[in-house]
Amino acid sequence: MTTIYNENVTGVILAGGKARRMGGCDKGLIEINNQAMIQYVIDILKPQVADILINANRNVKRYEEFGYSVISDQLEDFQGPLAGIATAMTNAKTEYICTCPCDGPLIAQDLVKRLFSAFENEDTEIAVAHDGKRMQPVYALMACSLHTSLMNYLENGERKIDRWFTQNNCVEIDFSDKQDCFININTPEDQTIISKKLSN
Repeated sequence: MTTIYNENVTGVILAGGKARRMGGCDKGLIEINNQAMIQYVIDILKPQVADILINANRNVKRYEEFGYSVISDQLEDFQGPLAGIATAMTNAKTEYICTCPCDGPLIAQDLVKRLFSAFENEDTEIAVAHDGKRMQPVYALMACSLHTSLMNYLENGERKIDRWFTQNNCVEIDFSDKQDCFININTPEDQTIISKKLSN
C-alpha cells in the first residue's frame, strides 16, 4: 500500500513504557507466533509513512536490530507516551508524526490515510482515532510544530495525553468499523487473543 501521505509523515512506534501490567516485560519484544510484536507493527506501518522511529528506553540495541532509528525519552523517569512523542517531534524529518503502540500488532492498514484526512481542514493540529466507544490517544497523527506546546505542558507537570489534545485543535476520526485494530497486550490472556487473531 502506498499513499501520497508518505512523504509528509514519520511513523513513531511507542515502546518506551515500563509495562507494569505485564510484569515489566518489554512488550514490543514479546513474541507472538514466533515474531516479535513490534515487527507486526512495523510491517503494517512501513508502507504508510516516509520513515519510522522507535521510541524505546530499554533494550535499545535489540530494537536497533529492526532496522530503524531508536530514540529515547529526553525526559527522565518514564514520563509516559507524551515524553516519547516530544522526542519524536525533534527527530522526525517530516512535518507530521503518526504514533502507535508497540503492543498493538493489529493496527489498521489505512491508519495514516484516515487520520491525515482530518488535515484537509487547515486548522487541524492533531487527529486521533476513536473506536466508537472511546478515544484511542496513542493512535494519533500530529504536527511536529506542536513541540513547544507539548514541552510547556510537560514542564508544568502534566502527563495526560488526552488533556493535551484538547488544548490544541484536535479532531477525532471514526474507526468504529475496525475496533480490533486497538487490541493491545496488557495481560497473558490478551496475548492469547491476539495470537489467535494473527493466525486467522
